[in-house]
Amino acid sequence: QVQLVESGGGLVQPGGSLRLSCAASGINFSINKMGWYRQPPGKEREWVADITSGRTMYADSVKGRFTISRDNAKNTVYLQMNSLKPGDTAVYYCKVNVGLENRPYWGQGTQVTVSA
Repeated sequence: QVQLVESGGGLVQPGGSLRLSCAASGINFSINKMGWYRQPPGKEREWVADITSGRTMYADSVKGRFTISRDNAKNTVYLQMNSLKPGDTAVYYCKVNVGLENRPYWGQGTQVTVSA
């Protein structure tokens, strides 16, 4: 059974930093793309960043402040978030695409709150 476990969320002041982690287990096929999404309060889920074979892509709203990386040996994806703003407040979800069909799996979400 595929399981994605996220950690690292919390409360941080504006300008602060957090590092999110998402560890995948129970996966018997190759992981293609790994990424992060977020859902701000009262809004729809939006894409944040993803990484595929070392290539990274970012939403304009986080470019230059967030960095995505992955450890293939640990099936883990990270999101380093710097210069956080109140607008970054959201539930953050990781997503992985697995196998030839790029089947998607989602984590349970971790809350990030940026507030003074």
